[in-house]
Amino acid sequence: MSRRKWARLVKIFIIIYCLIGIGLYIFQDNAMLHPVPLPSDYKYSFDVPFREVNLAYDPKTNINIIQFPPPGKTPKGILLYFHGNRTNISRYRRFVPYFTRSGYEVWMIDYPGYGKSTGEFSEKRVYEWSLLMYKLARGRFPANQIIVYGKSLGTGIAAQLASIRNCRYLILETPYYSMPEAVGFYAPIYPVNRIIHYKFPTFEYLPKVTDPVILIHGTNDWVIRYSNSVKLKKFLKPGDTLLTVPGGTHRNLYSFRQVPTIIDSLLGR
Repeated sequence: MSRRKWARLVKIFIIIYCLIGIGLYIFQDNAMLHPVPLPSDYKYSFDVPFREVNLAYDPKTNINIIQFPPPGKTPKGILLYFHGNRTNISRYRRFVPYFTRSGYEVWMIDYPGYGKSTGEFSEKRVYEWSLLMYKLARGRFPANQIIVYGKSLGTGIAAQLASIRNCRYLILETPYYSMPEAVGFYAPIYPVNRIIHYKFPTFEYLPKVTDPVILIHGTNDWVIRYSNSVKLKKFLKPGDTLLTVPGGTHRNLYSFRQVPTIIDSLLGR
């Protein structure tokens, strides 16, 4: 191949590389966040008891929290559930019985732009909202009766909260080492640390968590690779746990017996 053709191919590669990188930077919210907003007058129709709480973060911003009490029981604590990046609380309501059957009340919060929560999504803002929800829970129960639970996107939020406040357990389902690490697997030739403006550095928060930590991850997770939990394992304390689910994917971990079994054990069913 002539030098001129090589130079042309290199030029085409550089142009394509730059265009994809620019697109990744500009459209990263569209790729990483998939909220489904709901009107303020929307009526939830969950098939289990629930209470809806709306808080004014500022005069123009609403925080929507759904509280699921354990049926027929006096709650023995609260589980703060920080969900994944898709739709809103409605998608994650199906996991509630795994916690309420052990006597815990479950509080799910929608992030800015998700469900009936409003405002602009930002890392700083979701940290502030998680702390606010924790303070509300502390008004009812001591720290050792509060469990902080994060799933997928919510794992970085949960880890940050547990790094600054005490809880009974920090449970992270399909956690990422950091957001750039998770994205970098799919874009290995790009400087994702500079491109991705959401950091969510779970690896920085875990060493600051003094309470027990449980990581749950499937080996066939193609959304957030299992290697993320393997890298996080070195930040775990003696007594902390990485529950590896052979064959588990990003969305089916509760169909494997060992996952609800360990949740029942931790929550004292």
